[in-house]
Amino acid sequence: MTDEIRSRTINWSDPMSYAPGSKAMSGLEFLSALRDGSLEEPPIATLIGFRITEVEEGRVAFEFVPAECHYNFSGSVHGGVPSSVIDAATGSAVYSLLPAGVKYTSLDLKVNYVRPITLESGRLRCEAWIVHMGARTGIAEAKLTDGQGRLYAFGTSTCMIFR
Repeated sequence: MTDEIRSRTINWSDPMSYAPGSKAMSGLEFLSALRDGSLEEPPIATLIGFRITEVEEGRVAFEFVPAECHYNFSGSVHGGVPSSVIDAATGSAVYSLLPAGVKYTSLDLKVNYVRPITLESGRLRCEAWIVHMGARTGIAEAKLTDGQGRLYAFGTSTCMIFR
C-alpha cells in the first residue's frame, strides 16, 4: 500500500470552564454567544468541524464542510457525522427557547439519508426549527442541504427539558 498517512490534531478548552455560564444565560443568549465567538465551541463542534451561523427563537442554522477524516469504508462521509450535526442543530433549536438555568437532552433522534456526502458536496447547511414546544419536551426538525439547495439528510429529535 502506497497511501501516505494523514493525521489531524485537535485542541479544545475544558467545556466545564464555560458551561457554568450557561446557568446565567437563556438558551438564546448562550447560542448567540457561541455564534459570535464570545464563548468557545464545545469539543464535539471542533472535532467534527461544525459551527452555528444563525440563531433566533426556535430556529438555528449550522455549517459543516465534509472532510476526508469523516470518511467511512465505502468512500463517503460516515452517517454518524451528519447525524451529530442534525442532533446539535435540533437540540439547539429547542435550547433557543429555554430560559436561564433550564437544560435539555436528546431523547431520540431519527435521521434519513437522501444522498451520500463526499468532499465534492462542499459546504453544507443544517437548519433546524421547532415543531412542538411543551413544558417537558421539545421536538425539532432539521434539513441538511448544499449550496444549491439539494437535500442530503433530514431528521427529527425529541428533547427532554429539565426545569
